[in-house]
Amino acid sequence: MIAIIDYGAGNTKSVSNALAGLNIEHVVTNDPQSVKDADKIIFPGVGEAAFAMNKLIKLNLVDIIKEFRKPLLGICLGMQLMFEKSEEGNVDGLSIFPGTVRRFDASKYKVPHMGWNNIKFGKEENLFSTIEQGTYFYFAHSFYAPVTDAATSTSYYGIDFCSSVRLNNFYGVQFHPEKSAHKGLQLLTNFVELC
Repeated sequence: MIAIIDYGAGNTKSVSNALAGLNIEHVVTNDPQSVKDADKIIFPGVGEAAFAMNKLIKLNLVDIIKEFRKPLLGICLGMQLMFEKSEEGNVDGLSIFPGTVRRFDASKYKVPHMGWNNIKFGKEENLFSTIEQGTYFYFAHSFYAPVTDAATSTSYYGIDFCSSVRLNNFYGVQFHPEKSAHKGLQLLTNFVELC
């Protein structure tokens, strides 16, 4: 069973609808035992980092996420929370990935970065199977993760930033696959079937 973590951070319904449309069995839950017992986890999120981390702490989900040893996919804020720190609310993250999530410079370009942008693969990944180099996905974010060795793709918005990341069983995408038409649905299918 795939568990979508529901911690009050936005886009769980749209992720659930996307999986339902793909006939992928799943549950939306914040029950620690259900999350722990899942075969795979999708960790979505839209909202403010400090609020979201506090909610994860109150729901006793922090250690369960960090200690999960099966595939886990963070989406948007979910991906950002897996880094060491975020400037948004000056909050410590889950420290799965190294680096600090920073705010785009609003004096140089429009913030938030919202709309379609392409990705450039840095590494071959099952998550992107049958998805071409330069594919466009839908983004909506004011903060970005740094490009580190864990980055599997980058995008450009005034600067290069990390648009996807992986370390062992932990995957993350900054964009919203559930809002990215057929290529986004392909990515979700790849996560379920290949990762």
